[in-house]
Amino acid sequence: MKKAIISGVTGQDGSYLAELLLSKGYEVHGIMRRLSSFASARIDHLIVGNPNFHTYHGDLTDSPSISGIISEVKPDEFYNLGAMSHVKVSFEVPQYTLESNAVGVLNVLEALRKLSPHTKFYQASSSEMFGVPGTPAPYNENTPMIPQSPYGLSKLAAFHLTRQYRDGYGMFATTGILFNHESPRRGGTFVTKKVSKAVAKIKLGLQDSLVLGNLDAKRDWGWAPEFVEAIYLIMQQEKPDIYVVATGETHTIREFVEEAFSYVGLESKKFVRIDDKYKRPNEVPLLLGDASKIEKLGWKPKMKFHEIVRAMVDYDLAHPNEN
Repeated sequence: MKKAIISGVTGQDGSYLAELLLSKGYEVHGIMRRLSSFASARIDHLIVGNPNFHTYHGDLTDSPSISGIISEVKPDEFYNLGAMSHVKVSFEVPQYTLESNAVGVLNVLEALRKLSPHTKFYQASSSEMFGVPGTPAPYNENTPMIPQSPYGLSKLAAFHLTRQYRDGYGMFATTGILFNHESPRRGGTFVTKKVSKAVAKIKLGLQDSLVLGNLDAKRDWGWAPEFVEAIYLIMQQEKPDIYVVATGETHTIREFVEEAFSYVGLESKKFVRIDDKYKRPNEVPLLLGDASKIEKLGWKPKMKFHEIVRAMVDYDLAHPNEN
């Protein structure tokens, strides 16, 4: 039985990945940050009565906790999905963002190098590492990266740390550059979930309006469970490498909003307000990915944009009071 550690197991991707690995016969060990409130809703169904699923409290910025878990488990695979992942918030807490997303990765890589060098390591990189206005799209593994936020910068530092440990120490340290991917499990502070939940509440008469920032940003939106399958595929290759995971199709936030409202029979212009406080200091106008490299391995996105929007709205209509 293979053993895998997932940092960020309570997040959207972590929970889907835990389910996928368990279905493939893995023993899964998830790392959770200790919070004063419960944040395990996405994995509660795995915790109860599943002898192959184990959880630990730890933090990527706390090297002893990470080293202790790695030393105890000696995993075959380590999936690093833990991060301070909100781009807008990263402008408000830049130091914490760098410590979590860059120094945290360094802590994991050093612990693996010293304590479990056979372990395969996956680093979750982000399309926010790109973002220079005027750079020809779509973006692939060779596109120049000049991030426009502390979040993007932290992810780029982690990207290069992973490369350094791969090239310098011969470690199996592989990378997926994932473009935006959504699902009903998306965190409530992300714009897509904010939209789907607000549309559901407005339709049900529980909310009056939806306040947003920039509606013109274009994003490449995919379906999170499919992107998690890509993560697993990347980790199963003979040699570690870098792969862009994307749909190759772009839509504006405005289109997402209009699709969601239209789906429930409402006109978005009657309910949407704009507030500049939700805009970023540096905006990335377009993110569009070229996933031709990983598609050669057999992975292709299947879920269409309108299906993603509707699936999220359907879930929030059925669970309007869920946080």
